[in-house]
Amino acid sequence: MSEWTPICRVQDIPVLGSRRVARAQGLDVAVFRNDAGGVFALLDRCPHKGGPLSQGIVFGTSVACPLHNWTIGLCTGQAAEPDEGCTPRFAVKVEDEQVFLQSAELASHATDLTRPIAGPQCKEKVSA
Repeated sequence: MSEWTPICRVQDIPVLGSRRVARAQGLDVAVFRNDAGGVFALLDRCPHKGGPLSQGIVFGTSVACPLHNWTIGLCTGQAAEPDEGCTPRFAVKVEDEQVFLQSAELASHATDLTRPIAGPQCKEKVSA
């Protein structure tokens, strides 16, 4: 039997928007709500360059990444063609207007993924 973690009320997620759920380990989870009342959850990381999907525009059952406008399916996490890639999705349950995420997934799913570091990196220590 799966254990579920209460996240928020459906009304706490803006229509055509999202909320971020922080985790003890790993990147945040973005919980989205579309205009038909659907609730979806994905890792808050675009598969392209790691953009924060929680800041994207929700339309239908997709979200547009705010960095490069990739379209990511909210049901699957899959990028729309011609783009390729996938972001992990999380199981969502809505009961009595309360949104739940599966506890085991929150604790362990995709915890090894990180956001890419932007800009040049210096591998050598510079002495003053």
